[in-house]
Amino acid sequence: MTIDQDIIHRLTPFLERVDAQSTSIEQAGRIPDELARDLAAAKILKLLVPIEYGGLETHPSTFVELLIEASRADSATGWFVMIANTTSSLSATLPDHWARTMYEDDATAITVGVAAPYGHGKREGDGLRISGRWPFGSGSHNARWILGGTMLAEDDSGPAEVVAAFFDREDVTIHDNWQVAGLGGTGSNDIEVNDAFVPAGRWAVIGGHPRFGTPLYRFPTLGLLALGVCAVSLGIAERAIDEFTALATEKVPTGSRRPLSAREAAQKDLAMARARVSSARAYLHSGINDAWALAATNGKIPLDGKATLRLAAAHATWSAVDAVDRLYHAAGGTAIYQTSRLQKCFRDVHVSTQHAMVGQQIFEVAGKVMLGIDPKTAL
Repeated sequence: MTIDQDIIHRLTPFLERVDAQSTSIEQAGRIPDELARDLAAAKILKLLVPIEYGGLETHPSTFVELLIEASRADSATGWFVMIANTTSSLSATLPDHWARTMYEDDATAITVGVAAPYGHGKREGDGLRISGRWPFGSGSHNARWILGGTMLAEDDSGPAEVVAAFFDREDVTIHDNWQVAGLGGTGSNDIEVNDAFVPAGRWAVIGGHPRFGTPLYRFPTLGLLALGVCAVSLGIAERAIDEFTALATEKVPTGSRRPLSAREAAQKDLAMARARVSSARAYLHSGINDAWALAATNGKIPLDGKATLRLAAAHATWSAVDAVDRLYHAAGGTAIYQTSRLQKCFRDVHVSTQHAMVGQQIFEVAGKVMLGIDPKTAL
């Protein structure tokens, strides 16, 4: 396992701060601008940006571990860090001019966005003219540049294709419609552009060829996104374990004279939660390191390696859910109060499962690859 502790330690000064702000972040429905700027200044949002553009070009295992710790402190902050980083990984695919403009020239600029191709565009001169509306625009209030997946109309210059276009924040309307069960602090509102012009080259092709040959940029963009989503889920589960452990030593259940920690059922549930999370974490890093080795030696990750990454990410997410559910139920009525972080863990982790990158359908896709069947899906 290749984990750079120095990079993870960049997060340490923020942990108590985001933990203390967790409730207010959820109530506000977004990450505070000051916190977002400070995270950017510490390069915590440039983990996947090439060193050439002022990034840290971090090993995916370090990326995952940092997200787990951030999400353990506050799930919304972890999610924001994840989205900002996975979006910025496209800096390795953008034309050099725009990569430098967006990531090197403005050291604290934040990029977020939605890769799903809900936008529709056409070529106009050397640029693009785009309209569209995208759900789940996490962190858009904090961003300088906002990405939207766009289907370009077929024309004389070539067939239809999907691109990830970066819009200037001033061209984007953010709809205040993020009223949800969990992860409420991520600010994942709908974003919309209407006839926005994107100048030449300020877009990337999802799955396109990066301009850098290091192993990190052989990882598929959606694969990195899946790793990020599951890392947030694991961080939530780690927090649930922390919360239950503290509660079990203090709470004396109704009708009992002994603390919850003395109950065999509680002991079993805590141990099973720990085993679930730790084994999922180990399997995830195993898949990452195998893929890294393939990328380093062969210059690419084959289909079965990509499938293993996606399987490990989905497995980690659903293992996190199992752990949180066990502890939420084991905690009894105490867990339903808003003063309990366990109820927040329960709500947040069940929202993470709805992300397409780690949904139940991923198990089917991975199983097809294992059986030698073409999955025939962008997933």
